[in-house]
Amino acid sequence: MSAPAGPLLGAVRWQGRIFSGGWVPGSGGEYDSVEPATGQVLARVGAASAADVPQAAETARRAQQEWAALPYDQRARVLRRAARLFEDHADEIDEWLVRESGATRPFARFQTGAVAAEECHEAAALAAHPYGELLRSNQPRLSMARRVPAGVVGVISPFNAPIILSIRAIAPALALGNAVLMKPDPRTAVCGGVVLARIFEEAGLPEGLFHLLPGGADVGGAFVADPLVRVIAFTGSTRAGRQIAAAAGERLKRVHLELGGNSALVVLDDVDVEQTVSVGAFGSFNHSGQICMATSRHLVAEKIAADYAAALAEHAARLPVGDPARADVAVGPIIDAGQRDRIHEIVTSSVDAGAKLATGGTFEGLFYSPTVLTDVPLTAPAYAQEIFGPVAPVVPFSTVDEAVRLAGGTEYGLSLGILTRDVTRGLALAERIPSGLVHINDQTVNDEALAPFGGVGDSGTGSRHGGARANLEAFTETQWVTVRGDLPQYPF
Repeated sequence: MSAPAGPLLGAVRWQGRIFSGGWVPGSGGEYDSVEPATGQVLARVGAASAADVPQAAETARRAQQEWAALPYDQRARVLRRAARLFEDHADEIDEWLVRESGATRPFARFQTGAVAAEECHEAAALAAHPYGELLRSNQPRLSMARRVPAGVVGVISPFNAPIILSIRAIAPALALGNAVLMKPDPRTAVCGGVVLARIFEEAGLPEGLFHLLPGGADVGGAFVADPLVRVIAFTGSTRAGRQIAAAAGERLKRVHLELGGNSALVVLDDVDVEQTVSVGAFGSFNHSGQICMATSRHLVAEKIAADYAAALAEHAARLPVGDPARADVAVGPIIDAGQRDRIHEIVTSSVDAGAKLATGGTFEGLFYSPTVLTDVPLTAPAYAQEIFGPVAPVVPFSTVDEAVRLAGGTEYGLSLGILTRDVTRGLALAERIPSGLVHINDQTVNDEALAPFGGVGDSGTGSRHGGARANLEAFTETQWVTVRGDLPQYPF
């Protein structure tokens, strides 16, 4: 890996600015980027408002037409340079992820090295991918279906994995000839927004193709309302996803939704409990549980449930919690006080409903202790709701049929983990539980740039990200084209 020529975010010109045809003031003013672990102000961020969106969309539309007309290899070259920049500036980007989003250093490095750079490499290859097919015709003509760019794509991304959940839409959309308007979560607008704008600026992306518009719900609403934005890629809560889908539907606009989850880890009775608990603990406590795929329910065979819960509580109690920028910890801060209070309300309400607190259930500042609940009623909030925090409810089951009923008894359907020594048994079980992602002998949190990703039910609209086929369908339109050698004769 070559040394970076200079810091990616060292220049002050981005502070207090949005990126829309260059670094310019946003009509929403400025605000502070705050480190959740300490409350320290990290930078000033430019804020957009709904008023900035129409001009950004018009600029993007004009730039997109020229971009789409370029030879595919020129688009691919920009994506390859972006991949190298992610690799070259990984240490700097990781530091921002750790401090602004509260990620541990391993999770930060996973976002930059294992995913962001790979997403750009995959997108570069996508630019050269076959983009159509020849069709048979009963007429004397050449008939084909080809994929053409959708035009302007709006990307709305959350705080929890801000680079992964942005670049997986941005990179393929650009590679396929689209322009992009992006609204990051305001809480992670530097590591999940400014970083991306600077990467593509340095990679040589032509001006006007990428617009960074940090802001509130009004900016996202303006994305949906603007007639020039033809596709919306949204990652966030199911509640917000429903609102976006309803508004987009009125405008006949395509929406790709990756929403919440209440993912189950089904533990059969033939496993090694100690080894299994390590897997389950990672699924629930990685990034303080602030992951849509987090293991939210541990469904454990009755024969081993008590031993599993006790071992899981021991693991949880040993995990070091603290500021990931200043100590080697396993669990960092919750993103803000509102989210911390919601997690604590779920835990305390579940205990009031009859659940037993095996460990945790306390917090200091924004640091919430890894928590294990046992004897959890199926009506308790910790079982029935998405927690988005470091909480692991353990529920026993007596038969495989009961495990199927419990795992599938949710409106969500994002990820499923099944732990067993009998892989065939695990696959048979997976076929009975609706889920967009299934991992046999692993926990529920997994992601690869080349794999299709998405959930069913209230978890979203299916696999709209990852892999050449899903990305082609997500960010292009199908156009039927016929070609004749001569004009036909008609009886008119």
